[in-house]
Amino acid sequence: MTKQMISSSNLLFFSVALLIITLSPIPNIASASLEEGNALLKWKASLQIPNNSKLSSWLPLPMNSNASIPCNSWFGVICSADGSIQKLNLTTSALNGTLHQFSFYLLHNLTHFDLNVNNFFGPIPPEIRHLSKLVYLDFSENRFSGVIPPEIGNLHQLTILYLISNNIYGSIPSSLGDLTSLEVLDLHQNQLSGSIPIELGNLKSLTELSVSNNQISGPIPSSLGDLASLKLLYLYKNQLSGPIPNELGNLKSLTDLWLSENQLTGSIPSSLGDLTSLEFLYLYNNQLSGPILIELGNLKSLTDLEMSNNQISGLIPSSLGDLTSLKFLYLSQNQLFGPIPIELGNLKSLIDLDLSENQLNGSIPSSLANLSNLQQLVLHNNKLSGLIPQELVNLDLFTLQLAENQLSGHLPEDLCHGGKLENISVSGNQLTGHISRGLRMCHQLIRARFDRNQFSGDISNSFGVYPILDFVDVSHNNFQGQVSQNWSKCKNLRSLVMSFNNISGRIPLDLGNSTQLQRLDLSSNHLSGEIPKEFGKMKSMLNLSLADNQLSVIIPPELGFYESLEVLDLSTNRLNGSIPKDIGQWAHIHYLNLSNNNLSEKIPSEIGKLVQLTELDLSHNLLTEEIPSEVQSLQSVQNLDLSHNRLSGSIPNAFTSLPRGIDIGLSYNELTGPIPSSVNFLNASIQGNPGLCGNVTGVQLCASQYVKKKNSSFNRRLALAIMLPLIGAVLLALFMYGFNAYRQQKKKSPQKPLDEESDDLVAISAFGNGQMTEGKRRAVSGVVGIK
Repeated sequence: MTKQMISSSNLLFFSVALLIITLSPIPNIASASLEEGNALLKWKASLQIPNNSKLSSWLPLPMNSNASIPCNSWFGVICSADGSIQKLNLTTSALNGTLHQFSFYLLHNLTHFDLNVNNFFGPIPPEIRHLSKLVYLDFSENRFSGVIPPEIGNLHQLTILYLISNNIYGSIPSSLGDLTSLEVLDLHQNQLSGSIPIELGNLKSLTELSVSNNQISGPIPSSLGDLASLKLLYLYKNQLSGPIPNELGNLKSLTDLWLSENQLTGSIPSSLGDLTSLEFLYLYNNQLSGPILIELGNLKSLTDLEMSNNQISGLIPSSLGDLTSLKFLYLSQNQLFGPIPIELGNLKSLIDLDLSENQLNGSIPSSLANLSNLQQLVLHNNKLSGLIPQELVNLDLFTLQLAENQLSGHLPEDLCHGGKLENISVSGNQLTGHISRGLRMCHQLIRARFDRNQFSGDISNSFGVYPILDFVDVSHNNFQGQVSQNWSKCKNLRSLVMSFNNISGRIPLDLGNSTQLQRLDLSSNHLSGEIPKEFGKMKSMLNLSLADNQLSVIIPPELGFYESLEVLDLSTNRLNGSIPKDIGQWAHIHYLNLSNNNLSEKIPSEIGKLVQLTELDLSHNLLTEEIPSEVQSLQSVQNLDLSHNRLSGSIPNAFTSLPRGIDIGLSYNELTGPIPSSVNFLNASIQGNPGLCGNVTGVQLCASQYVKKKNSSFNRRLALAIMLPLIGAVLLALFMYGFNAYRQQKKKSPQKPLDEESDDLVAISAFGNGQMTEGKRRAVSGVVGIK
């Protein structure tokens, strides 16, 4: 009976307990959710949030509110099944603030924390160690500063760590080597320094490692060769030094190896030829030496090989022709020599080929015409010779750079095959003949250089109309004909250089319609007529050179509209009239040469407004009157040549305020009067001015200086005549005074016997002969006071 009663009691107790448990809420889960939500609200209060922000959904939580509100309606918040906040994604929310008020302790259940692309600043707090369940952490593209807290090494479940584009400095903590689950470590574009920790070699699961664009120094640790799962290794834009470790050849899964823009030395290890999965190999901008290894021909998956700007030498191996997937091959700025391998014609996928600034010789192989996808062929600055292969016209090139070689013969007739050519440069060769007719139809042309060759023919019809042309240079050739009006129809043309040819005739008036033109150089030709006043429309002009022609009439005042002008050279023409006063508008000009013309009248005072001038040459003209004192404003001038004119009057004292060390030329004028006292005139060119005088070599002394010099000599003689007798009188008076004092002393002394006086005289005599003994010295001391 008793047992039955106990059993019934227990059953009742457990029933009641079960009912209470069933009907009661779960306070620990609810309070935890509310606590996490309030923690986020406290952090939100510390941030600067823009109007209409998505965080406006984070509303205050009353004590009796539903605990699931943050999980169901708050932006960027995702909770776990038990109601705890698990993921926080606030990327691209324009948030501004710090993590000082973020409760890492209360939000310890976070697995994903993403603040990418905001304006967070300040340090990453060491309290981040409390996020022990964190799998994904992305603080990229903010303004976080300070060091990477070593405590991040405690986040053992972390698989993704992005700290890209911040202001984080200091060294990479070795504790990151404890993150053995890590798959991605990206610290790109910060201010990290020190070396790469060898402990990173422990990250066996790592597939992507980037510490690029920092200030990392020291060698690349060989332990990186232990990262067997690694696919992407980005170490570019640092200060890494020493050789490339052979161990990198162990990274069989590697597809991207970027070691460019460092200070790496030594040769390229042959082990890189084992990276058969490699697609991108960037070694450019280092100090690598030695040859290009034939083993690189094993990298059949390679699409981009860039090794420019090193000290790599030797031949280009023909094995590179086996890289049939290659799209980009950059070997420029090295010390490669020998011929271009014909096997490069096998690279059917190649888009860009740059072998420039080496010492390659021989001819351009016609096999390059097989590169049907080629868009850029850059071979300039080598020692290539022979003809340009006619077969290249079959390529739809965007860029053809063959400048600074020893190429000869004619240009191929239709280099603009397909009409896609934008950039062509064949300058600095030995090419002859006319410009190929096909270039007239090259409507996509942006930049063209044919200068420093031996091209000939009539230039009037050699070029067409190019709507987007920016720069053209045909200087230093043998072109004839006239300046074409087509250039004025190239509405985007900013630089036209046609100097040192045999171009004749007048400058077309329509050229003034080239309102975008900033540089026009027609110098050293046979142009005649006047400078068109229409040139005043070209208000963007920076550099205008029409020197060494046969241009006449006046300098058009419309050139005064060139408010941005920096260089003007109209020298060696037949220009006459005066220098226009409008030159005062050229506030930015630093080079002005109007020499060797027939310019007359006075130098305008407005010359003083050209305060940026470093060189001014008005020599060999017919300029008259005085030099304006306003030249004192030319405080940047280094060369000032006014020689061979008809300038008169005196040299202004303003010259004394000009900078020391400048070159001054005033020779062969009609200047008169004294030369200003200035060190700049000690070596100035002033001959041919008979009226000048001064204390300068080769020039007679001024009258006042001669009189002064003569008076100075007389005064010296007079002073000597007066001073010498005076000095003699003073010395005589001193002697007489001493003699009298001696006689008075003698009268006061008692008379001595004659024999004693004789001894005194002997003693004095001995003293005078330097033979006095100490006893005699004491005896004489009573007579003459010697001590």
